[in-house]
Amino acid sequence: MRQLLASLAITLGAVGTVHADMQSDADAAAGKEKAQACAACHGPTGVGIGPIFPNLAGQHAPYLARQIIDIRDGDRAVPQMVGQLDDYTDQDAWNVAAWFASQEPVVGQADPDQQLLERGKELYRAGDLAKGVPACSACHSPNGGGIGSAGYPALSGQHAEYIVTSLQAFAAGDRSNDLNGMMSDIASRMSDEDMEAVGNYVQGLH
Repeated sequence: MRQLLASLAITLGAVGTVHADMQSDADAAAGKEKAQACAACHGPTGVGIGPIFPNLAGQHAPYLARQIIDIRDGDRAVPQMVGQLDDYTDQDAWNVAAWFASQEPVVGQADPDQQLLERGKELYRAGDLAKGVPACSACHSPNGGGIGSAGYPALSGQHAEYIVTSLQAFAAGDRSNDLNGMMSDIASRMSDEDMEAVGNYVQGLH
């Protein structure tokens, strides 16, 4: 656990520097125009039309840009997006990311089941020492706002189903574009029930 947390701290300083110049050149207006095709799944302002489509509104631009580029380059497999980003340049990715980042974040609502909420809160805020699972808040912040400069996404208001399928993909090795393999390691230590609890908790977190 200590080694994992130490790697989190080291990464914080590295990622922001890499993206600083590209982010400063991003054009949200151009991104809005380019993102029109994204509306079919993510809505015109980045609010996913269904629980399997992530909310992009208010997400940190460095994180979004990286996901767009990784999907385009085949470093992250998303079947629904095959061919959608083939004509994107890196600048397009940053422009679109800037557009969605400028939109109002979603405020979600968690399932009020007390046991589910308590387990989700425990994992998010304290982790599970016995399983070697660190607190989600260490990277994604206490209110779910994430740490944009370090590439850690906001989770607040995200669809619970999307969170669960993402964790499952990390755990199975189907998704591996996380920083230093941290999410793959963490998710592999979580049970399906843990994933459901965290997903529900962050859906209502703000």
